[in-house]
Amino acid sequence: MNNKGSVIIYGLMLGLTVLILALALAPSVQDFTTDARNVSTNSSVGMDCSNSSISNFDKATCVVIDLNLFYFIGGLIFIAGIIVTAKIVFG
Repeated sequence: MNNKGSVIIYGLMLGLTVLILALALAPSVQDFTTDARNVSTNSSVGMDCSNSSISNFDKATCVVIDLNLFYFIGGLIFIAGIIVTAKIVFG
């Protein structure tokens, strides 16, 4: 049996698993981001990012929370690409 072919197929399967995990987690991360940026309610604490009278520190926190979805999901997709590439190149 071809050992290098088995390693490449294993790398593709592992990378695809991480990619599917990233896409499955995207809606829950989006919900977390939306809840964190909204106004506080009885069931959740929010930052009230739509308010223009918040401090500069809160505005910076709102920007970081807004970028959370891109960095988290983009990072998982990047890791999936690294897994596939590493198994092909170094396998």
